[in-house]
Amino acid sequence: MSKVVESFPRRVREIENSWIRLSDGCRLAARIWLPEDAEASPVPAILEYIPYRKRDFTRARDEPMHYYFAGHGYAAVRVDLRGSGDSDGLLADEYTEQEHDDAVEVIRWIASQPWCTGAVGMMGISWGGFNSLQVAARQPAELGAIITLCSTDDRYADDAHYMGGCLLNENLTWGSVLLTYNAFPPDPDIVGERWRQMWLERLEHATLFPALWLQHQRRDDYWKHGSVCEDFGQINSPVYAIGGWADAYSNAIPRLLEGLQVPRKGLIGPWAHTFPHDGVPGPAIGFLQEALRWWDHWLKGIDNGIMQEPMLRAWLQDSVSPQAFYEQRPGRWIAEATWPSPRINAQRYFLNTGKLAQVREPENTLDFQSPQTMGLTSGDWCAFGAEGEMPTDQREDDGKSLSFDSEPLTEALEIFGAPIVRLELAVDQPQAFIAVRLNDVAPDGASTRVTYGMLNLAHRSSHEQPQPLEPGKRYRVELKLNDIAHAFSAGHSLRVAISTSYWPISWPSPVPVTLTLYTGVGELCLPVRPPASEDATLAAFPPPERAPPLEHTKLRPAPFKRTIERDLATNETIYTIFSDGGEFEGAALARVEAIDLDVGYTILKRFRIGETDPLSAKAEIIQKTLLRRGSWSTRIETHTQFSATKEAFHLKADLSTYESNELTFSRSWDEVIARDLV
Repeated sequence: MSKVVESFPRRVREIENSWIRLSDGCRLAARIWLPEDAEASPVPAILEYIPYRKRDFTRARDEPMHYYFAGHGYAAVRVDLRGSGDSDGLLADEYTEQEHDDAVEVIRWIASQPWCTGAVGMMGISWGGFNSLQVAARQPAELGAIITLCSTDDRYADDAHYMGGCLLNENLTWGSVLLTYNAFPPDPDIVGERWRQMWLERLEHATLFPALWLQHQRRDDYWKHGSVCEDFGQINSPVYAIGGWADAYSNAIPRLLEGLQVPRKGLIGPWAHTFPHDGVPGPAIGFLQEALRWWDHWLKGIDNGIMQEPMLRAWLQDSVSPQAFYEQRPGRWIAEATWPSPRINAQRYFLNTGKLAQVREPENTLDFQSPQTMGLTSGDWCAFGAEGEMPTDQREDDGKSLSFDSEPLTEALEIFGAPIVRLELAVDQPQAFIAVRLNDVAPDGASTRVTYGMLNLAHRSSHEQPQPLEPGKRYRVELKLNDIAHAFSAGHSLRVAISTSYWPISWPSPVPVTLTLYTGVGELCLPVRPPASEDATLAAFPPPERAPPLEHTKLRPAPFKRTIERDLATNETIYTIFSDGGEFEGAALARVEAIDLDVGYTILKRFRIGETDPLSAKAEIIQKTLLRRGSWSTRIETHTQFSATKEAFHLKADLSTYESNELTFSRSWDEVIARDLV
C-alpha cells in the first residue's frame, strides 16, 4: 500500500488543459502540474507524451504521479499525441516520424515557457517508454535525461507483434485495443462544438492496426524505424531503463545497458507491465522517490550519489509454487556494477535422451509433434497485474512437449541473464517453429516456468531474409530465452521443455509439424551468477509514495473471468478472458468526479483451436466503451476476428459508434494477407 503524501515542499497549481500550437498549426492538448511560484522561480519539466487520453482514461494514474513531481519542484506536462484525446489531427500508427517531430517541438515549447528553467526530462511506460527512447535518438538540445519503463529498443524482436519471428496473438489484441482507443471522441468541454467534426474525421480515417502490422512479417525497414538498437550512438541523453520480470519487455534493459554509451542505469523488479510504485507482483518500491533522485541529478545538477550506485539492480526471484497470481514474489535485490557483468559465467547442460546433464551422452534421435493446445498454462504474453495472468503449473504443457530433466540440485543455483539453447533438429515441413521453456521442478513435481523463448525456424539465420526449411534436413539453431534472475533451490530440478506449438501465445504453423531432435548434441547454457556479499549492503528502496488519488465513484463493478473450456464432441478448446481493462480499480463503469464524466470499458478475448488442426485456430476481440456527461453520451463497439488458411491470414473487423444511442458511424473490414513464412 502506498503512502499518500498530503503536503509538499512546493504548492501545486494544476492546468486542466493548455494548448501547444505546432509549426503546422496543429494544436496538442496538455495537462500541466507545476509549482504555484514557478514563474517567479522556474523549474525543470518532465514530459509524458502518449495517446491514452490525459483527460479521462489515464487520469487515475496521472494525478498521484505528476502532482507528486510538481510538489517536489518540477513542471509535469502530460500531452495527448496528435489525433488522440483532445489533440487535433489524426493518429495513423505507432511511433511515426510525425509523432517524433511533434515531440521535438513540444520539448522546445516546454523549455521556452516562463515557468521552466529550460531543462526537460521525458518519461513514460510502454508507448511513453518507447517514444522517450526514440525522441532521445533525435537529440533535442533541451532534453536532459529520460526514464523509459516497460519499453523496447527493438520493435520487431521484443514488441507485441512478433517473437523470434513467430506471430503473437497480442498483435490482434493490442491492434484491436488501439483501433478502439483511436475511435474515441475529444471532450466537448475542452474542444467545444468542433468535437463532433473532429470525431468523425478520426473515424473516417480509422486504421485497422493488426492488418497494417501483418503487412510486415519480416524485420524490414518498417520495424527498424523507431528501433533505437539500430544505432545506440544516436542517444546522447542519460537513460534510466526500468521494467519487471512479469512484463514482456524486460529483455531491452540489459541490451540498453550494453549498447548505450551515455550515463545509464537499469532496474528490473518482479513486476508486471506497471509502474513500480504500483508493482504487482510485489514488492512495490518508492519509484517516485527514485525518479526524483534521477531528475534531481540530471535536471537540477544535484550530486545525490545516484550515479555512484551499481549500473543494474534486479530482483532475484526465489523458487515458488506455480500460481496464476502472486501478490508478492519472494526473492532479494541483487546488483551488478556493470553490464554485461564479468562475474557471470556460462554453465552448460547437455540435452541427452530424456534428461539434462553436464556430461554428454551418445547421440540419439527423438521424434515429436505437439498437440495444438500446447501452451494453455502459459498465462498472458504480457502481464498487467491482474488475477489469472501468470503461468500456472507447467506439468500439463510439459506432458505435451519433449522434456529433459536434470538430477535434483545438491545446492542452490542462481542465474541472471539470458539462457541460451542450442539444438540440432530436423522437421518434416518447410515452415515450423519451436517454443522452449526452462522450468523449475519442485520435489513434489510442481513445474514453474522460469523463462521461455520461441523461434520461427524459417528465421533461423535471419529475421530480415527468412528461408523455408528443407524437410528432413538437419539444422543447428540457437534460441535465446528471455532474460531472468532466478534462484533454483537445492532439491529442485531444471527442466527444458520443447514444443512445436504454443497456443494462445503464438499463432500456429500452417500444418502440424513433426520435430526430429538430435540428443547428446543440444545444450542449455545458463548465465550462472555467484553470490555477492555486496548484495547485502544495498540500500533499501523506500516504500511507495504518491500524491492523493483521483476521486472517482464505481457505478458498476467489473466481473473478471478467465476460463478454459473443452468441447469433447468437437475436440475444440476455448480460452476466454473478460475484464474491464480500465484504470478505475475494477470498475466497468466509473464516474470521474472532477470532470463529471462517466467512463466505461470492457473487453472480451476469445481464442479457439482444435487439438490436431492448426487451421482451426480462431481469435476474436470484442470491446465496448462509454463516455457520458449529463445528456451527452458516446459509445464505441468493435469486434475483430482472426483466422488463417495455409496461404493467408484472414482478418475481419467491425467498428460502430453511437451518440445518445443513435448509430453515427459504422465501418467493416475484410482483409486477406498472404503468409510470409509465418
